[in-house]
Amino acid sequence: MNAEKYKQVLQEIKPFHAQLIAVSKTKPVEDILEVYQAGQRLFGENKVQEMILKHEALPKDIQWHLIGHLQTNKVKIIAPFVSMIHSVDSFKLLQEINKQAEKNNRIIDCLLQIFVADEETKFGLSEEELFALLSSAEFSKLKNIRICGLMGMATNTDDENKIANEFSHLKKIFEEVKQKYFNNESSFKELSMGMSSDYKIALQHGATFIRVGSIIFGER
Repeated sequence: MNAEKYKQVLQEIKPFHAQLIAVSKTKPVEDILEVYQAGQRLFGENKVQEMILKHEALPKDIQWHLIGHLQTNKVKIIAPFVSMIHSVDSFKLLQEINKQAEKNNRIIDCLLQIFVADEETKFGLSEEELFALLSSAEFSKLKNIRICGLMGMATNTDDENKIANEFSHLKKIFEEVKQKYFNNESSFKELSMGMSSDYKIALQHGATFIRVGSIIFGER
């Protein structure tokens, strides 16, 4: 881990008032501790099993963000401690998170993942699915989840204009959803977008969370 790189990213995001999620997937506990000791508290993991092991081994004031695709049958394992789930891509998953949160006497913060890229490999709700979900009577019954914003991934490309357009589009959806469904809820304020390759573009388009791994920890 390059402490200088970590501090450099912090300096870059400061003017934008965004938060850094240090993506620690596949990285050993020692590497995470090094970043933790430099002051970082928000860490992102893709896989549930890996998050569990690290949660058990590392300081308890770390806020764990699940940023990878989440299967419904794995929700119960992280429900007792996960700080935020960024990758909610179906109503079925949201219902399961609500159910497990209730069992743990918690309200779990969630972001709805929106599909804005050109790649079929990416997960996420379409705009149509998003608005149908938020308008449904079933959604209003979920009392143990809190929707804090949206998450998205841009197409994996060198075309910066394309990436900028996708982030800009996601920001537009965010504003629309905020106005229509969460206008009076101060908790709906997060836009999670931008990774090591494109976080600078994401910051320009309103990201409040950037998910950066390889710049801080080195390539996997």
